[in-house]
Amino acid sequence: MGVLVPRPPKSACAMGTLESSSQAGQRERGSVTIWLLGLAVMLLFLGGLSLDLWRAFTERQALASAVDAAAIAGAYGIDEPLFRASGNLALAPPRAEQLAWDNLRAQPVGRRLTAAQVQATAAQVEVVASTTVEFTLLRILLPDDKPFTVTAHAVSVPLEAGP
Repeated sequence: MGVLVPRPPKSACAMGTLESSSQAGQRERGSVTIWLLGLAVMLLFLGGLSLDLWRAFTERQALASAVDAAAIAGAYGIDEPLFRASGNLALAPPRAEQLAWDNLRAQPVGRRLTAAQVQATAAQVEVVASTTVEFTLLRILLPDDKPFTVTAHAVSVPLEAGP
């Protein structure tokens, strides 16, 4: 046979429930603050990531424009004596490289370059340049990470004018 346990009166159960919910409220006090603090840190991290990625994309676009302009400038380095003598359109590599270097250095991105290379042949001018983009807001959250490296590559070929 089983042992019967007497039930407490209903008013005692209601009071016990009231006391336990009051104690639970005391223990959970401030948990919203912790959640909001965590959310603020997450938003700071995402904001920093988006800011740094935006800067990297903008720097890549500026670098690509500068490299394109330098390659096009180098394509103006035509070997004029050869063209006048034979009508063949070919580049004078030293002149094409000098024109490309001068143009690249004159660009606003030119002083921020970490590496650049210009190679010219009789047929084309090739320009490759790279730079780095430092972290801004993410440097606080990820202090040991290396900066972004952005590279752009352009090739230009001189074309004869149409009829």
